[in-house]
Amino acid sequence: MFLARYDGRMAETRSDGATTRLRLDIAYDGTAFAGWAKQPGLRTVQGVLEEAISRVLGNRGRPIVLTVAGRTDAGVHATGQVAHVDLDDWQLTRFSTSQNDPTVTHDPGHMLLRRANGAIGTYADVLIRRARIVPDGFDARFSALWRRYEYRIADSVSVRNPLDRNPVLWLNETLDVDAMQSAADALVGLHDFAAFCKPREGATTIRTLQEFRWRRDEHGELRAHLQADAFCHSMVRALVGGCVAVGLGRIRVSDLLPLFDQQNRAALFPVMPARGLTFVEVGYPDDAELAERAQLTRQRRTLSGLVDDDDDDE
Repeated sequence: MFLARYDGRMAETRSDGATTRLRLDIAYDGTAFAGWAKQPGLRTVQGVLEEAISRVLGNRGRPIVLTVAGRTDAGVHATGQVAHVDLDDWQLTRFSTSQNDPTVTHDPGHMLLRRANGAIGTYADVLIRRARIVPDGFDARFSALWRRYEYRIADSVSVRNPLDRNPVLWLNETLDVDAMQSAADALVGLHDFAAFCKPREGATTIRTLQEFRWRRDEHGELRAHLQADAFCHSMVRALVGGCVAVGLGRIRVSDLLPLFDQQNRAALFPVMPARGLTFVEVGYPDDAELAERAQLTRQRRTLSGLVDDDDDDE
């Protein structure tokens, strides 16, 4: 056993095959990424981060694999993404002690952040904002209570800023924000969102949309805030698409409600582009409840209860 002291605490690394889990808080501009998930031959957020951490470690120890709270699509941004990584004894020691003087110890989370960000490079489009050791029960994906997204639209009455062009959709029409809020209110709650999702075989589309709010900011830009226990694939962009269609007067709020039964959006309205979508925050329970929450989330949602299943995110 090796004990490293840092910031008044003790980090324990073990030589029995056990690992130590670190939580990473991550931000990225999704413009040049083919989404979060690692894919052969494509530049992805997961691929860049895993490669950077592995390179810092000299590709030694257990393979670096990140588990993420929400798997974002190509072009989607994040300011509050969360992932976890498990480090073995040697890897944690590598981040806990000075490479030049093993008697000098550091906070392993801080050193992982500093060295991985350095390997990625200055002015990179992905950044680890914080890294820290978390309790054994923490799971970035399954321990989450909710995820929160923001969608930004600059319509014909908004003040547009070229410096914000990547995370904002520009629309050359005028939107009725009050009508869009009425549409959002009608969509909140526990529903089968199959009509608003890109289906995946074996995955449930039942979700609880906890919050859906629209507002115009001081520059006239429309901002949607959506929070749910989880989001299925393309769900946020489809929900926003429905509200935009109402805001443009192309459909009515009453046209959206039958979709929960029909489970087919068809050509009623389009899914919005990824450009305006940002993953902003993940909520977790207290440390003592992390493991219990992870077990509960692994169960399949139904409109009447839960059965065992894996969960799926946007």
